[in-house]
Amino acid sequence: MSLTKVVRDIRSRQKVKFNPPDKPTAVWTGKDLLDGKPISTLTVIFQTSGCRWNNCTMCGYVYDSARKPPSHDELMKQFESAMSRCKDEEFIVKIFTSGSFLDDGEIGAETRKEMLSRLGADNRVKKVIAETRPEYVTHEKLSEAISALGKRFEVAIGLETSNDMIRKDCINKGFSFSDFVRASEVAGQEGVTVKAYLLLKPVFISEGVAISDMIKSINDAVPYAGTISINLCNVQKGTLVEEMFERGDYRPPWLWSAVEVLKSGKELAPNTVIMSDPVGAGSARGPHNSDKCDTAVAEAIRMFSLTQDAGIFDKLDCECRELWKKVVELEELTFGAPIVR
Repeated sequence: MSLTKVVRDIRSRQKVKFNPPDKPTAVWTGKDLLDGKPISTLTVIFQTSGCRWNNCTMCGYVYDSARKPPSHDELMKQFESAMSRCKDEEFIVKIFTSGSFLDDGEIGAETRKEMLSRLGADNRVKKVIAETRPEYVTHEKLSEAISALGKRFEVAIGLETSNDMIRKDCINKGFSFSDFVRASEVAGQEGVTVKAYLLLKPVFISEGVAISDMIKSINDAVPYAGTISINLCNVQKGTLVEEMFERGDYRPPWLWSAVEVLKSGKELAPNTVIMSDPVGAGSARGPHNSDKCDTAVAEAIRMFSLTQDAGIFDKLDCECRELWKKVVELEELTFGAPIVR
């Protein structure tokens, strides 16, 4: 059975909750970097019809999608609701749809144009970052976006890994590294910057392989992305990752692994912004070490992301670090099955 069939079977057994079509799925504020300095961010997850691909092994965002495609007016009400949440004098807007902002099937061309025009007219907004799959990155789409926005625009692509086999057989992402390269080159020609999301430890690989894959992926992605964000795989409901987790066949990555990746990545690419937001850190379903150091290590990861100073990690230590080293050394012998939870 193919991974796509497995994922679709899991999807068919889940209950989809109802959300009002004029309200975004989620909105929150945070911090990011702009020209080397911290700046406030407003992150919006629009409630759309959802990702057209919708077959990734770790993604549970599909269950937050609208039951039917929202209208232009409903999407604009979502937009207005989200924008009312940020009171900062200046900020970056991050647009997510649990799919692709540049896919006309999720956000129509006229709706996208109006959103970007309003963001362009808002003097508080210094930059807009929009998530998309690479197949929707075209000269026409980017030209229209830039014309409507009139300020800095960045596309964020979930590359996950530069290894096509891992992306296909562990993540089931549905595109290749060459697709990402093409999209990045198109973006560059249009004056649009690129952010690449990488995924630390999808299913079916060991902790050590996951670390090595991330370090190589950073090195491979650097020529095509000005910012690289390391997503630490967590256990989302209604996913293959969750089924394997509940059977004891998967453990989210150690926070020590994220530290190793960030340190090595920064050494490889000192002029590239490398960051990570350890969502769910310290919980069984999120990236974790032991109860003793999870908070400190997660906070160090967040601080590194805002300062790009790998020296922050030099102050970290815990007795569980030796256990992590043994896991990295021995987990290869278990074919990726976790040694400890």
